[in-house]
Amino acid sequence: METIILFAPLVGAIIGGFGWKIIGETAAMWTTTGLLFLACLLSWIVFLTLGEAHTVTLFRFIESGTLSTDWAIRVDRLTAIMLIVVTTVSALVHLYSFGYMAHDPQFEHTPYKARFFAYLSLFTFAMLALVTADNLVQMFFGWEGVGLASYLLIGFYYKKPSANAAAMKAFVVNRVGDFGFALGIFGLFYLTDSIQFDVIFNEVPNIAETQLHFLWRDWNAANLIAFLLFIGAMGKSAQLLLHTWLPDAMEGPTPVSALIHAATMVTAGVFLVCRMSPLMEFAPQATAFITFLGATTAFFAATVGLVQNDIKRVIAYSTCSQLGYMFVAAGVGVYSVAMFHLLTHAFFKAMLFLGAGSVIHAMHHEQDMRNYGALRTKIPMTFWAMMIGTLAITGVGIPLTGWFGFAGFVSKDAIIESAWAGTAGGYAFWMLVIAALFTSFYSWRLIFLTFFGKARGDKHTHEHAHESPKVMLIPLGVLAIGAVFSGMVFYKSFFGDHDKVLSFFGMPAHHAEASEGGHGDEHGTETAEAVTTDEAAPEEDADTEAEAIGQETEGDETAAVVADQEGAETGTADETAPAEGVVAEGETAAQGTEGDETAAVVADEEGAATEAAPDGEAAGQAPQAEETVAADEAHGEEGETAHAAAGLEYGAIYMSPDNTVMDDAHHAPVWVKLAPFIAMVLGFVVAYWFYIVNPTLPRKLAENQRPLYLFLLNKWYFDEAYDFLFVRPAKAVGRFFWKRGDGNVIDGTINGVAMGIIPFLTKLAGRAQSGYIFTYAFAMVIGIAILVTWMSILGGAH
Repeated sequence: METIILFAPLVGAIIGGFGWKIIGETAAMWTTTGLLFLACLLSWIVFLTLGEAHTVTLFRFIESGTLSTDWAIRVDRLTAIMLIVVTTVSALVHLYSFGYMAHDPQFEHTPYKARFFAYLSLFTFAMLALVTADNLVQMFFGWEGVGLASYLLIGFYYKKPSANAAAMKAFVVNRVGDFGFALGIFGLFYLTDSIQFDVIFNEVPNIAETQLHFLWRDWNAANLIAFLLFIGAMGKSAQLLLHTWLPDAMEGPTPVSALIHAATMVTAGVFLVCRMSPLMEFAPQATAFITFLGATTAFFAATVGLVQNDIKRVIAYSTCSQLGYMFVAAGVGVYSVAMFHLLTHAFFKAMLFLGAGSVIHAMHHEQDMRNYGALRTKIPMTFWAMMIGTLAITGVGIPLTGWFGFAGFVSKDAIIESAWAGTAGGYAFWMLVIAALFTSFYSWRLIFLTFFGKARGDKHTHEHAHESPKVMLIPLGVLAIGAVFSGMVFYKSFFGDHDKVLSFFGMPAHHAEASEGGHGDEHGTETAEAVTTDEAAPEEDADTEAEAIGQETEGDETAAVVADQEGAETGTADETAPAEGVVAEGETAAQGTEGDETAAVVADEEGAATEAAPDGEAAGQAPQAEETVAADEAHGEEGETAHAAAGLEYGAIYMSPDNTVMDDAHHAPVWVKLAPFIAMVLGFVVAYWFYIVNPTLPRKLAENQRPLYLFLLNKWYFDEAYDFLFVRPAKAVGRFFWKRGDGNVIDGTINGVAMGIIPFLTKLAGRAQSGYIFTYAFAMVIGIAILVTWMSILGGAH
């Protein structure tokens, strides 16, 4: 079943892309769409019937030296969530595209539909390859696949220079993030000699006590690698600094925007952070940065959305803002809530984009909201769909219930409460509350400008505005169900009930035991249920198992595992290197045998016990010593590797036993729970006053606050800054090498040789060519004389 889900879109892409001339364009469209609906149906079956997490191995993928990877499908709760998100939205986008792409003015007398549907299916396959990956190389394959597909779809209108530029911009900006992701993968392979998730996760406690030398200084390995992986997530999920490609991606057809923004490319970064939650829990500095940048992105994008006039760009910046919410949830350690908002956001964001596409379709591809107005009677079904999406994204619900409301109310409030608990009511919490106010304002501004007031713009266009066909309205109806009910249905599984959350994501029950010291207490005692997951040695060593060693500590100090480095590298099948000392809180030391090799024990360079980090660090993070603690990388001469594996129990996600943010969020004060609702109401009231009661106010305010208005309208001048800092210098360097290097040096050299030196040598040779036989005979005699003289004096060749 999982194999069909993964490869059905690929089969559709191949048939639609290469076989459409044989079966016809219409048949290709139906084939790709039918296969997507099949994958969608099977995905929901997997999601609803998921039992124990398991892996489906398909074939050998890459094998080189110690790198050995299979193409395998990792089936757990995280995968199941992404399967329903990706396939549901993609299937509905395929169906919607039948109507939207029916008569595209960009392609008159040119077949294009089969190619478009093939690209959509390729996009879906790449995303499914990413979310089902069992190792980082397989994930990187899907990661680059969605980048390729987005390039093809953003630039689908290849006759438009702006579309080609936007596709190139998305591709280049994402390469910056992908470089960081690749460095993170290299670092994990260097430390663990593997790119398999299970192996990496079991080595995380050791990684957290390792130092890496990078960019002329030493870094804690867990923090460094988590940061590098997040750089990749920044690119794909359009976080601040690497966000500039996202609004320009609107140059593609509207169904593409819905697919990119709701289900595929931009959700990949959030998924990566949640998938790597075992590493993130041991990287407090990296997660603090994720929280800060996510909150800043949410605020930044919300401010820019206040003044945008293109209907698709308003929704695009709302996507950027909502992704910031998800990263804040992941940054404070409540990964289930990040995935919750990803799920609910997929429904209402896809509906908003497809609804915007319906408006654009009705208005003959007009996208400026200033030319809309009074459309609710012209396109009533689209109006109600957009209303439901707006009610969801702004967070309309009954306050203090926590779960009774539209999808965005449930999941977004959960994030804001978690941000309050995870940052003690700090920067991230307030940025998200302000962003919620701005989100409400620009969302209702879109509704009021589009559907209310007086008709503006071209009168002929308004007179001929009409409702979209049923093939476009049916997907809106299905998505409306998710936008209304998904938050209430899945509330307990993602956030509402701690035990149910643990069970839903397959996490060990002992994670529910919060330390008595509260969220700020770094050093709660982990239960003895954290056991090693070392593989048993074959045959005669099959009974040898890793022993978990743990000891409670008093106060806030823990002792580290002590061993001599020189004596910890080798051993025999009958002898093991004993670990002396006690295990640092929150992890266990394990010793096991594998063949004739024995696992080496992580040792401190000085051979002395190290003290744990002081209180005040984020809960659930490993203690960090100032001195370097070497991770065991004892690679034998024959290529075998011995590991000191520390036990780490995890499910689809991992939350440290000391991570009490979810519990603290449930006990947030009433004013915290009411804050997003009040912000939503204020945003609605201001938008209603500006665009219904007194429509002249926005213009007056823009004129009075001209610098601020232009600052927001020009998106904080990020594009201009990047053009000045990167684009122009790159062009200058290219122009220098073109004019000076290629033109003057290369062309000059070739021209100089061809037109100067060669003719000169030719003239010299021409002078020796007299045409008289006696001249040539004389030259031959002279040559023979010189040869005989040389042989006589030097003895020839002996």
